[in-house]
Amino acid sequence: QVQLVESGGGLVQAGGSLRLSCAASGRDFSSYTLGWFRRAPGKEREFVAVHRWSGGSIYYAESVEGRFSISRDDNKRRLYLQMNNLTPEDTAEYYCAAGQPGRGYRTTGAYNYWGQGTQVTVSS
Repeated sequence: QVQLVESGGGLVQAGGSLRLSCAASGRDFSSYTLGWFRRAPGKEREFVAVHRWSGGSIYYAESVEGRFSISRDDNKRRLYLQMNNLTPEDTAEYYCAAGQPGRGYRTTGAYNYWGQGTQVTVSS
């Protein structure tokens, strides 16, 4: 069992930055695939970024490539998402998720555990 709690969301102007954090509890943290998803109003939850197990590959959605950076600290059991050059289109509820390795990473079905979400609002 893994519990995830996000923090770091807020209101920021376009062009600004935010750093999201996800604190995890549970065993075998370093073996999990850890991802960030987001859901904008009226839209489905979408993939943002993933860090596949400790030392594993990193992938980003095209919409955030070059602006967002995902990282993890397995000693602290933390997942981070550094978001730079934010635009109003990045406004959404952001969720961290953990899944067993080998199940893919772009779809919500690849993840077993989800946080409650943290709101990011970018004003123009």
